[in-house]
Amino acid sequence: MKIAAITQDGKTISSHFGMADKYLIFEVQDGQIVSQTEQDKPHHAVHPDHEAQGSRHEGHGHDDMLAPIRDCQVLLAGGMGGPAYQKALDAGLEVVLSGGQIKSALEAYLRGELHSDPLRVHQH
Repeated sequence: MKIAAITQDGKTISSHFGMADKYLIFEVQDGQIVSQTEQDKPHHAVHPDHEAQGSRHEGHGHDDMLAPIRDCQVLLAGGMGGPAYQKALDAGLEVVLSGGQIKSALEAYLRGELHSDPLRVHQH
């Protein structure tokens, strides 16, 4: 299993998926972390109508933002916009919205103790 955490500092889960610039990706076997890698996250593609649509993302560019973690099963994020959240679900990811330190959250997830907070989906 592969679990990705969105981050800006490499230590904490970023509170906004779209603003973070990297993923930490953990490979887990038999409940143990066997490897950790870092991947850059592509930035959100700015849609030409972005301003005209009242700053709504309309889902543009989210597929590219998820490309580096297409082989992951789980995404840990502190929060994300509705369109990005839906794209992540559509990509087959289990999205767990929770903040804090990445290592602590990952360990809690592996113990079955990390719960997703649906209120962390940002509505635009």
